[in-house]
Amino acid sequence: MNILIFAGGAGTRLWPLSRQESPKQFEVLKDDKSTLQMAVDRIEEFGFKNIYVSTNNRYTNMVRGQVPEIPVQNILGEPAKRDLAAAVGLALMRLKKQGVTGTVAMLWADHFMDKPGNFREALHRAEELIEQDPNRFVFLGEQPRFANHNLGWIHLGDNIESGLHKFKEWKYRPELLECQEMFESRQWMWNPGYFVFDIDFVLGLYKEHQPKMYIALEDMVNGNSDLDEEYPKLEAISFDNAIVEKVSADQAVVLKVDLGWSDPGTLYALKEALVNSPDKNFEKGNVVDLESTDCFMLNEEDKKIVTTIGLKGMVVVNTKDALLVCHKDDVPKVKALLKKVEDKGLGKYL
Repeated sequence: MNILIFAGGAGTRLWPLSRQESPKQFEVLKDDKSTLQMAVDRIEEFGFKNIYVSTNNRYTNMVRGQVPEIPVQNILGEPAKRDLAAAVGLALMRLKKQGVTGTVAMLWADHFMDKPGNFREALHRAEELIEQDPNRFVFLGEQPRFANHNLGWIHLGDNIESGLHKFKEWKYRPELLECQEMFESRQWMWNPGYFVFDIDFVLGLYKEHQPKMYIALEDMVNGNSDLDEEYPKLEAISFDNAIVEKVSADQAVVLKVDLGWSDPGTLYALKEALVNSPDKNFEKGNVVDLESTDCFMLNEEDKKIVTTIGLKGMVVVNTKDALLVCHKDDVPKVKALLKKVEDKGLGKYL
């Protein structure tokens, strides 16, 4: 099996901890490792020569520094950010040009996982399923622990065999009441965005459903056009919208998994992933607190002390050049805040 890890996002929702020049997947957040390093550790048994990392050109040196075991030719840099349809298509065509055939697992560099053994077992089983029928997707559906309305969900179809179901439909960020009903039905799984497929099957989907992008990428990879000039001109569209949504229900199956998975996509989600109780605080760095609960408090300055008293559900992040203080319910507004920072001509802090 070949494994393709995507590590190109800027992680703006984790600002100021995550920056354009040092996104969240490279930050050391848990067990003295970055989430990229943890992602590679989880699938080391598949062999470093079979692990590929797709990232932005500005981050390729960071990838090499953090996971030097991965061959240099397996680190695939993109010249610009054009959303995932372009990124996945470019990476798969590069793999194909390097002689890769057969099963590919598409993973992410910025997730936490408490049960990596279950993950490896799931990948091996997914590979067997693709070998049985190369013309389909295998989606991994994570066992939901609560009604998380900030995630995507997968609706299970009929049971095929133990732990394997037909695919019925997606639902992205359902309303809280609907989400609670979905959770209680036991017919829906969290969607961590992990896909396993045959490389030729997905490239065939690009050729069928995104022909302009397919031809443009083929020309770039084969040297018939300039990658740096032409790649930024590609349509910015998600992989889900461009490819996955075009797959019919009979071309996909859902493998139920229990990975202890979490996506620390916001600062408060990061707090939830790092502590084992909703009321507990996460504290890192030179922080002294009195009687606060359910808070994320991080200080990167050794020569400054951050002190807090009686806070409830607050996020406090102090870095060498920026300070963010907000309630956990306002964390989704960070992207809007950064737009205002940029509009004020303060882009150097992004």
